[in-house]
Amino acid sequence: MIVIDKNLTDKLTREAAVHPRKRKNHNFHREFSDPMNRMLHAMEPETYVQPHKHENPDKREAFIILKGKVAVIEFDDAGNIREHFILDPVTGNYGAEIRPRTWHCLIALEKGSIVYEVKDGPYDPSDDKFFASWAPAEGEAGTENYRNSILKQIKKQQ
Repeated sequence: MIVIDKNLTDKLTREAAVHPRKRKNHNFHREFSDPMNRMLHAMEPETYVQPHKHENPDKREAFIILKGKVAVIEFDDAGNIREHFILDPVTGNYGAEIRPRTWHCLIALEKGSIVYEVKDGPYDPSDDKFFASWAPAEGEAGTENYRNSILKQIKKQQ
């Protein structure tokens, strides 16, 4: 049996807080060839997830919030925000599913945020994600400014 408990989430939160990327994942699938990938993502507000999409092969991706608060953002092909949803267990906004071929990213809004992710497999790093050319890559200059600009835009839309 696979269990998700306070011991696991506390451990991941601690690891994410000290990791250089300010996030840590925990896979439940044992092999990359698994047809359904399941994992936890612990994220801190300082982390940056470059907008990306899953296509060829097309993959669905669903996120369910366990702790904290996380923004899920979808973009059009030009990088304009098309839609967003704030995952927050306090307000009853528990999950979101991203359709294949949809540009998206996540932004942690609170320290200690954790989402459970389910994504179509198998995982192959050569074709799992296609990153948006209109957004800075992880590790490049400008990621913090870009993340903050997204947060300003979604605040205006609320």
